[in-house]
Amino acid sequence: MSTTSSGPALERGLSNRHIQLIAIGGAIGTGLFMGSGKTISVAGPSVIFVYMIIGFMLFFVMRAMGELLLSNLNYKSFADFAGDLLGPWAAFFTGWTYWFCWVVTGIADVVAIAHYVAFWWGDLPLWIPALACIVLLLVLNLATVKAFGETEFWFSLIKIVAIGALIVVGLVMVITGFEHNGASSSFANLWNDGGMFPTGFMGFVAGFQIAVFAFVGIELVGTTAAETKDPEKTLPKAINSIPVRILFFYVGALIILMAVTPWDLFSAAQSPFVGMFALAGLAGAAGIINFVVLTSAASSANSGIYSTSRMLRGLSMEGDAPKTFTKLSGRKVPRNALMFSCMFLLAGVALLYGGDSVMGAFTLVTTVSALCFMFVWTIILLSYLVFRARRPHLHDASKFKVPGGSFMPYVVLAFFGFILWALTTQTDTLMAMAITPIWFLILAAGYLVIRRNPQHQALRAAHLAKVAHERYEAAAYREAKSFAKREAETAAQVAEDIRQ
Repeated sequence: MSTTSSGPALERGLSNRHIQLIAIGGAIGTGLFMGSGKTISVAGPSVIFVYMIIGFMLFFVMRAMGELLLSNLNYKSFADFAGDLLGPWAAFFTGWTYWFCWVVTGIADVVAIAHYVAFWWGDLPLWIPALACIVLLLVLNLATVKAFGETEFWFSLIKIVAIGALIVVGLVMVITGFEHNGASSSFANLWNDGGMFPTGFMGFVAGFQIAVFAFVGIELVGTTAAETKDPEKTLPKAINSIPVRILFFYVGALIILMAVTPWDLFSAAQSPFVGMFALAGLAGAAGIINFVVLTSAASSANSGIYSTSRMLRGLSMEGDAPKTFTKLSGRKVPRNALMFSCMFLLAGVALLYGGDSVMGAFTLVTTVSALCFMFVWTIILLSYLVFRARRPHLHDASKFKVPGGSFMPYVVLAFFGFILWALTTQTDTLMAMAITPIWFLILAAGYLVIRRNPQHQALRAAHLAKVAHERYEAAAYREAKSFAKREAETAAQVAEDIRQ
């Protein structure tokens, strides 16, 4: 994408407080509350290492995204730098794929929200809470970007409080030696029942296959770049705190859960959070966790509406989507793009009455969405590698360099290859991998049409010229840097000879 596209500017209305909680909300998915029981049951205590490894790898993706966004504050999101560095095709594929990811995830969230509300009001028609959720989130996003930030702030805070409460309650149970089902709560439960890898290597691999989806949305903070106050301070702070979040919210919670209850007593069908609060004698544990998961799903849908609208606007500004999506309302939010994305969320209302067969297919589609998120993470890393090769002067000047940036991107890309292999070990995810290329074939067909228009032809020509110029400048810069280094070494040697 061009970094100089004309058009009205988005408002920088997101403060440090908003960005920090948006980043936390992106790192804590609904999967932690509802899916961790299944992950523990297939991988045992080794799931602790699964989450640590995935979090460690994605930290470098986030650092690469941060360095690129801060290298040019005209970048509005990672689709912008992908287009600028890799070419117009990358902006098109990244922007539309990210839109697709969040629309599908948002539909899943709407379906989930309707069922969570039915926990309290079982006689209420499911379409009412689903439609009410879409309308409410649309209204909040249409207000101002600050309204979105405030909503996400409180949604994320609820998740933080729930996990913090679990850790505190669990620690008390471990310290007091709480007993249930003939087992005592103890940290020894982590290794007493078959060791840390009780289900073997393939069980460990199956943990990756499930857990990677819990990190979907971790890159969300990258779509807020154009609306963040003081991004040079705020974004690095949010990204650098990711390891601490992973250790506390994921690893800390899982350690406590398995210390209180031996891993082989977990059920894939039940939320371990509900189980532990119920053991602690907390009245209405199921209702409380249902509320937490409800707000977590609403948080995800809220993030989806926000990010898809910003991506659509960026695509529109580059000619990759209808121009109507470029327009901002009087409150400086992309109103048309917001409404367009919400139209697709209405599909979630229809799916509520589709029966089990539709829900089975829907599970498959959400897995495809998660695979597409991995595509976006890969594009971020490839953009970073090109950035280092073609713009070494900007990399050297960066105050937010990627640790081990010369080799860690390759390590993470190899890790993604391992994840793809892990997904082939399960029937449902293998089927999703077979279906995913259909989306990219649709995009390819669309791009073949788009690229024929004069605007795209001009973009591609400008990109090729820019690449040639940057390669020449990069070579000159490296030669000058090498010459300066040799001169400095020579001067140092002469000074040493004189001194002796």
